[in-house]
Amino acid sequence: MEIIGLLVAGLIIGLLGKLVAPGDKDNIPIWLTLLCGIGGVLIGYYVSGALGVDSTDGIDWIRWIISIVLAAVLVIAASTLTGRNNRAVR
Repeated sequence: MEIIGLLVAGLIIGLLGKLVAPGDKDNIPIWLTLLCGIGGVLIGYYVSGALGVDSTDGIDWIRWIISIVLAAVLVIAASTLTGRNNRAVR
């Protein structure tokens, strides 16, 4: 059941990562943004575990901050690699 929670949270984190990412990040499709969010949550979950962030009874704020930052990085990378460019190449 925990993996389903992570996937749902990934959808939300993807949208938050898109809001946090600097620059023109509206040039990638929404499905790719959500995929970056899921990736950010899954990678953030394992990175925070490797850094020794212990799970608590409440909300693991450090784990979620790491996930949002990683999702923002993935959104920026996806925008750079696959974004639709409106400028003509000269």
